[in-house]
Amino acid sequence: MVGTNLKAETTALMEKRSLLEEQMSAIISRLCVPGGPGLSGNLLDSEGFPRADIDIAAVRLERNNLAAKIDQNLQLLHSTRLAQDISLPPKVSGTSQENFYTAMDEDPVVGVPFAIVDEIADGSPASDDGLQLGDQIVKFSNVEGGEQLLARLASEAQSNQGCALPLVIVRQGMFINLAVTPRPWHGRGLLGCHFRIL
Repeated sequence: MVGTNLKAETTALMEKRSLLEEQMSAIISRLCVPGGPGLSGNLLDSEGFPRADIDIAAVRLERNNLAAKIDQNLQLLHSTRLAQDISLPPKVSGTSQENFYTAMDEDPVVGVPFAIVDEIADGSPASDDGLQLGDQIVKFSNVEGGEQLLARLASEAQSNQGCALPLVIVRQGMFINLAVTPRPWHGRGLLGCHFRIL
């Protein structure tokens, strides 16, 4: 009886995930048409004005929808893991996996994302340092949640210009440690990305 319920639940979760992935693919296709802005392309022209060849409001809406779908997919992955009581795989030294899971291993309280990267400019410090669209922020230097998050994130970047700031993110269901260095570049801000508070 329990096996039947687990199989039905797993099948239902797989169907939900497939639907989400189809919706994400459709959004990506619309954003990545020739001449389109892509997932993280700049919405400003070379002079800093909004691009006239695209509907910026529609692009931002599509990017926000994609970020929301990624968030739903991650939540679905987490619920599947919790439901089936799956443990984290062991760390593998000497590979790119060595950064995975370390935040959760060291401090089990860490792990609740408070923001998601919903916009990132090509050639920005955030992009160059490895941050990606859809990354969920668990820890940004000393910021781990609480009140006035956007102001605190901006203050943290401003007061640490030129210094590598440690980040803990969730990407495709895995915890990853990164470092980003806020610095001036040809675009706006010191990171060149936008966080949406969850």
